[in-house]
Amino acid sequence: MNYTLHQLQIFLKITQHQSITKASQELHLTQPAVSIQLKNLQDQFSIPLTEVVGRKLYVTDFGKEIAVAAENILNEVNAINYKTLSYKGQLVGRLKIAVVSTGKYVMPYFLSNFMEKHNGIDLTMDVTNKASVIESLEKNEVDFALVSVLPKQLKIETVRLMENRLFLVGKKQLNRKPFKSKKQFFEEIPLIYREVGSATRNAMETFINKNKIPIYKKIELKSNEAVKQAVLAGLGYSILPLIGIKNELKNGDLEIIEVKGLPIRTHWNLIWLKSKNLSPAASSYLQYLEDEKKQIISTDFEWTNSY
Repeated sequence: MNYTLHQLQIFLKITQHQSITKASQELHLTQPAVSIQLKNLQDQFSIPLTEVVGRKLYVTDFGKEIAVAAENILNEVNAINYKTLSYKGQLVGRLKIAVVSTGKYVMPYFLSNFMEKHNGIDLTMDVTNKASVIESLEKNEVDFALVSVLPKQLKIETVRLMENRLFLVGKKQLNRKPFKSKKQFFEEIPLIYREVGSATRNAMETFINKNKIPIYKKIELKSNEAVKQAVLAGLGYSILPLIGIKNELKNGDLEIIEVKGLPIRTHWNLIWLKSKNLSPAASSYLQYLEDEKKQIISTDFEWTNSY
């Protein structure tokens, strides 16, 4: 046997996603590169690790056992690396954070300096919708989660980071027709929603239901970026977090439509399970937030006060 750690890492990702395409995206490699490494690993075994049925890749029972062994080997290698750095006096470990989709515009600013100071910490940040974020937290798969709506079903601790405001936005128009009432406006425009399970979708529906607004036409898309691009193309209007449309507002591509009852105001919160035994890396990160949060908001998010 002459397999490499790189091959084991790639194979583990393939088994987790059951897809060479998704594994290559997560590893930032080309699909051919991933396929070659899978073949090189397979050539060392007489029993198939994977099989393709109807153009879909499946991991064999033998492949699943190899994946478990691969994960154990990689974990041991990481442990050796962490111990080496620890003996050098460096803070080491892994930091796992699940982030709701629009939080990708926020969370990196609260991480960059911390990660720069602590080279021995590995970061995993999973960006997905609210339902998946809460599921990851509930299963104890992550250290922290970034949400704008606190889950009621879990016992959690929380650090409030900053305000989150959502505005009705549309493609910039020089001669936009004035509307007589909020009801009339919403009766005449297509409204673009996020998918079910998204916190942005929930905020929109709460606003619409509370104000008994009739919807002329509804379009549903699966990411904030897709919604933003649809609005930019003139496909309709949407209620979007201010934090995600900075450049579009600055460039004059999008405009905020003033409507009574908007913006919707929530807060970004970093949360974790009360029962969670925080690692030294996670505890150190909380201390970093306590010390640096105000400065980060002042430096990187001062622009939001203009709206």
